[in-house]
Amino acid sequence: MMEEEAPIEPERPIIDPHLHFWDIRHWGARALEMQLFLFDQVQACIAASGHAITHSVFVECHTMYRTDGPEDLRSLGETEFANGMAAMCDSGLYGPARLCHRIVGSADLCKGDAARPILEAHLAAAGERFRGIRMNTVYSPETLFGQPCDPALDRILRDPAFRAGARVLSDMDLSLDVWCTHGQIGDVAALADALPDLTIVLDHVGSPVMHGRNADRQDEVFAEWARAITDLARRPNMMIKLGGMGMDINGPMGAQAGHATSEELAETWRTRVECCIAAFSPARAMFESNFPPDRAAGTYGAIWNAFKRLAAGCSEDEKDMLFRGTAARTYRISLP
Repeated sequence: MMEEEAPIEPERPIIDPHLHFWDIRHWGARALEMQLFLFDQVQACIAASGHAITHSVFVECHTMYRTDGPEDLRSLGETEFANGMAAMCDSGLYGPARLCHRIVGSADLCKGDAARPILEAHLAAAGERFRGIRMNTVYSPETLFGQPCDPALDRILRDPAFRAGARVLSDMDLSLDVWCTHGQIGDVAALADALPDLTIVLDHVGSPVMHGRNADRQDEVFAEWARAITDLARRPNMMIKLGGMGMDINGPMGAQAGHATSEELAETWRTRVECCIAAFSPARAMFESNFPPDRAAGTYGAIWNAFKRLAAGCSEDEKDMLFRGTAARTYRISLP
């Protein structure tokens, strides 16, 4: 493990609303290297950072799926796995951080109304810890992680079946996390308009794609992304996660940590973060580690230090919202 920076404001309580656990051994053609990030590794990572992580939200990453039984229910294995991690933390035997305290699982929302019994099964497996769904919706005409995207994902957010499944989430008082690239943000806005009672969380700032054919038009892409983010923020049911900017979507997702300092990360990410906060306000924005994918940029501690540098000009109330308040409200986490 790389040596960590000294934490900035080490006593500030943080909810990490996007933290994965996984054991990647062989994912076939998927562009990922073998890597281990389970309970011991996550605990060590947080401890080494020196930051006061009080809770985390587990977000689906296609890990620990069941290998048998009905196809639609195999993702229950992931929810059961995360729920077990949460139970370990709630025992109090593993320190103060309540990891996997809330769970965003996965289910095929394109089943429309038939998604309801699947979602009910996730709730039965994890109870109040289960708060919502994310499924694969990210698409770019360029490659992502070195692989071409499924062309069907280009229109999935506009699919009436997907919208029907998202309506079931709304009816069940669950939320929807969406990861998409900048060209899909307009589809997210249309979904938010169609389902105003559904809380939708845009992950990873809507990922502007700057490689491939966009490498020579980065200023233009940033302007397109910024306009889309500003428009999206007009929907009061939209939230945004400020993170996911450290993973390298241009090549295979690796297991090695980057070496950037928090000063370098803050400078690289400043324009995107400031645009999102200006559009959404701290009341609807939350910093996320997106670990372990974002370790391609820097260590866990450096990433949270970068966020603290970026929030330095905010008021105390605004900082509290960005680092825990918005996440607590979105995922129903009780604060002291």
